[in-house]
Amino acid sequence: MREPLYAAVCGGLTALYRKDETGTVELLLVPTGMEHAACRADCAAEPLVQLKCAEDDAPAFFSGGRTMRNSLGTRALRYREQTVERTGEGVNIVTTLEDARSLRAVHTLRLFENSPAAEVSVTVRNIGGSPVTLEMLSSFTLGSLSPFAEGLAPETLTIHRLRSTWSGEGRLVSEPAEDLQLEPSWKQYSANSLRFGSVGSFPVRGYVPFCAVEDTAHGVTWAAATTQASSWQMELYRQDFGLSLSGGLADRELGHWCKTLAPGEEFAVPPALLTAVRGGVDEAAQALTADIRRHVKIPAADADMPVIFNEFCTTWGVPTEETVLRQVEFLKGRGLGTYVIDAGWYDDAAIESASRLGSWQVSRKAFPHGLCPVVDAIHDAGMKAGIWFEFEVAGRDDAVCFQKLDWLLHRDGRPITAGDRRFWDMRKPEVQEYLAEKVIAFLRDNRFDYMKVDYNETIGIGCDGAESLGEGLRQQIGATQAFFARIQRELPELVIELCSSGGHRLVHSFLNLCPMASISDAHECDEIPIIAANMHRILLPRQSRIWAVVHPEHTLQKLYYQICSGLLGRLCYSGDIFALREEQWQVMQAGCDFYARAAPVIAEGFSKRYGPKIASYRYPRGWQAVVRRGKNQTLTVLHTFHEAPDRVELPDIGSNPQLFARSDIALDGKTVCGLTDFDGVAILTENED
Repeated sequence: MREPLYAAVCGGLTALYRKDETGTVELLLVPTGMEHAACRADCAAEPLVQLKCAEDDAPAFFSGGRTMRNSLGTRALRYREQTVERTGEGVNIVTTLEDARSLRAVHTLRLFENSPAAEVSVTVRNIGGSPVTLEMLSSFTLGSLSPFAEGLAPETLTIHRLRSTWSGEGRLVSEPAEDLQLEPSWKQYSANSLRFGSVGSFPVRGYVPFCAVEDTAHGVTWAAATTQASSWQMELYRQDFGLSLSGGLADRELGHWCKTLAPGEEFAVPPALLTAVRGGVDEAAQALTADIRRHVKIPAADADMPVIFNEFCTTWGVPTEETVLRQVEFLKGRGLGTYVIDAGWYDDAAIESASRLGSWQVSRKAFPHGLCPVVDAIHDAGMKAGIWFEFEVAGRDDAVCFQKLDWLLHRDGRPITAGDRRFWDMRKPEVQEYLAEKVIAFLRDNRFDYMKVDYNETIGIGCDGAESLGEGLRQQIGATQAFFARIQRELPELVIELCSSGGHRLVHSFLNLCPMASISDAHECDEIPIIAANMHRILLPRQSRIWAVVHPEHTLQKLYYQICSGLLGRLCYSGDIFALREEQWQVMQAGCDFYARAAPVIAEGFSKRYGPKIASYRYPRGWQAVVRRGKNQTLTVLHTFHEAPDRVELPDIGSNPQLFARSDIALDGKTVCGLTDFDGVAILTENED
């Protein structure tokens, strides 16, 4: 039996709290209007908080090494009280649980009037007289999925995950629950679990910290995103008819994490985001990304989303005063808003071999007069000035920094070394002050408006300095984010671009700090529009900085393909600009003008992808279209690949179309005609309702 405890309605979500006969409290999250259809009570209630203490016996059901859920500690937590607070933003529901031994868990759910996503956080306090060591603690858990069904409900649950690797970010993988062996056994005995995540300081590697469960029979999708920027996990679990989804910090088995609480001490896990929507994975994912708007601060310099020029794919990591001044003079008056000097300004070697990272001294060979005259020239050309940093590491070629062992991270007493990089211990105040001088003061003194922050190696399983390697890593990344926040406070008008070998840090807690993000290092590859389309499920398109690299050997068709890729987010030019023909510049200028008209839709809208599944990113076949509908306009961006159709019929895209495409392509009603392999087409229309 389930006893209704409380129901809250806010922002299109309804939170239903139910309590079973054992005192276990569970949370159901459903789209508002469907709460009366939530009928499932034929499975175990899913506890609000999942935790495992070292002092607990391991759970049974063949769980060891596969899952740490449903421990004795979890089952011992019982409902104590619940409070509800209405605020100007929405409603906060605080549920307190206690066990008879030593722990009090406080579960807080925040619903927002203007957001389709809910935020959940958990804090645990040791109220006993002896230390307690946590080996697992969830940020969120949802159970009884789907609440709209009863019994087995076969072939009705689809699991959506986002895979990610270098230059292949954000691939959607959708699988039936049965294919993942998430069915109960005949005896409902074994614990069927799928635990996945990422270990290290690249939180978006292998997987994006996202998972969705779609009930295809009832047209509802639940989705969750963790905000943890170090090792994290998600876990799908099913022992009976109800499927559960939980996640947060990677536990001791997956992420080498444990945390000891002294009597009276408490610990808060990073929050998670949840949603339940009518619709599929696109609707659910974008409901979560919309939450970034509540946090990210947009400096005035980025308010109108200017076109960017980054010189990396022009000099390939060897910028000089001469190359920058020549490019800036050439680009003057061409509709660009920001010019970024990328890696190499501190070294004299190409990016592949340069590792003089840490001291951040301007190369006097490359920039004999320093950077101030260069920044002045960028400003005089009517553009904002940007610079590249990778400030969390020390490079092998910087002998002083690389050997400053008392400032560096260690594991098992030895400095953590990955290739030519070691890592500053960001937890140390002296490191923070050193970087404040080398980074913040440098940016201020040289009058930079924009900083691209790169991060090109992972720490791995963790570091010394805490009760576990995973906890040391969590503290390290927390200190890094505190430094990002300090930069924001001291330089509030600075635009920060988040980068980590492309897209390895596209997680909410970092995206909340940065108005811009690099999504991939697939600079000029055929797959860049595929990756850019994937990103609509991960971050706001207004944050999604996309390479549009141009070369004189490019046909006009190739230029349209590259520029239309950039129209899926923030258009960023690079490449061999001096040798371009006038007709190529005309296409690029037309691209800038079209982007300016489309910017309001890119900034505020909802996206839907159409087209066949793309199997190979390196040899894509077919076509894709991303239709982004805003308040007054709709932007449609179409790309074709190998074996493309000669025409594609699009959904109802609106009236008065403005077309950006090569001259042989035409729009006949809703059909784009005259397509060949590797075309790029953009259409901006007015909404009719």
